[in-house]
Amino acid sequence: MCAPRGFCAGVDRAIQIVEIALEKFGAPVYVRHEIVHNRYVVTSLEEKGAVFVEELDEIEEDDRPVIFSAHGVPKEVKSDAASRNFFYLDATCPLVSKVHKEAEIHFRRGREIILIGHRGHPEVIGTMGQLPEGAVTLVETVRDVAGLAPRDPENIAWISQTTLSVDDTRDIVAALNERFPAIVGPHKDDICYATTNRQEAVKAVAAGCDAMIIVGAPNSSNSQRLREVALRAGCRNAKLIQRAAEIDLTQYAGVKTLGISAGASAPEALVEEVLDRFAEAFDIKVTTSRTADENIEFALPRALRDTKPVEPSLTESVSG
Repeated sequence: MCAPRGFCAGVDRAIQIVEIALEKFGAPVYVRHEIVHNRYVVTSLEEKGAVFVEELDEIEEDDRPVIFSAHGVPKEVKSDAASRNFFYLDATCPLVSKVHKEAEIHFRRGREIILIGHRGHPEVIGTMGQLPEGAVTLVETVRDVAGLAPRDPENIAWISQTTLSVDDTRDIVAALNERFPAIVGPHKDDICYATTNRQEAVKAVAAGCDAMIIVGAPNSSNSQRLREVALRAGCRNAKLIQRAAEIDLTQYAGVKTLGISAGASAPEALVEEVLDRFAEAFDIKVTTSRTADENIEFALPRALRDTKPVEPSLTESVSG
């Protein structure tokens, strides 16, 4: 068992925001996009009264709270919510918000911005949406760096998605530095602590495992990266699964050492499911390989820290 694994502070905070909003304001509470990329989590919140939508125009009621997902949203989404007089709560991970602020600072200083990330991912859409169209250029690979043609190579900066492969990003940054020696990077790495810790934990065990299972959703960037890290670190058989029922036990008949980790949006209950599944067919002994301790917590929005029951104001919004 890799440790750390599973929920990070940003995911835990986002889920709490939905749960406390339901307790405080009652159902329904609307959530734009999956609050985190995990169907088990989303279904659990739906059963409590959360309603998930992809766009604000799907919401017919204007007197119910609206929550933005942990991945962040473009500024125009917040402007749209304000124009509709929605009371909204922003569950954007504070580490994603940090990247947004970095982008805004670079833009104010007249720098062209290079964003390292995966096209179409909600976090990337949200980050690029903090600035006018054309202010941010996306690169996904080292090869993309060769095709960059900034207006002023002496006045550019780079930022990154928080859930990338540490190794891949390091290679892209090296290519950027080689082509553009004057490029400005973040004061502190944009890849979040939880992504880094989970990748390091997988690296520590992968070479000694006959197989590895990463618990997480296929649309979870950090979970996909964990599977890739396991393969690169020496485990030839690494799979990403959402639920234990997906596991074909016959494929593990010859496995003596199995590594297990979970993406930052996967609850521990799903890891326990996997253990139970293997215990049905095999004699198992569980050990933990811990490479880091995590004790980070992020504050809830002020509107939810207030213990008094309140009615959503049609003119108030809360972020961070």
